[in-house]
Amino acid sequence: MTTALESTEERRIFERFSARFPVKFKDAREDFGSDVFLRDASAQGVRILTKERFFLDDQISLEVELPDGGEPMVLSGRVVWARFLNLSLWDLGVQFHEVNLLRMQRLFKLAEPTTL
Repeated sequence: MTTALESTEERRIFERFSARFPVKFKDAREDFGSDVFLRDASAQGVRILTKERFFLDDQISLEVELPDGGEPMVLSGRVVWARFLNLSLWDLGVQFHEVNLLRMQRLFKLAEPTTL
């Protein structure tokens, strides 16, 4: 019997990697990492933890602060799944509008190699 998680993994084209960097919602006044946290990423999307509530198909843009001294990386996409964790945190899956392997290479190079 296949679970929903297993079938999601089978459809994944690009491998997910751990990527924990400070993030903020684009154009938000909050500091990086105060309301949203990047957990992992792939070329097709990211998983974030946030204090904000979102719904399926909501469009969001994130700015990821990377330690290479460059401009924050802007990632835009739509919420494809949302999981309520507790009274103040949501776990979200965000699928990018387009796959950009060159941009994601920068994120991948700076991510610490860990197992998920």
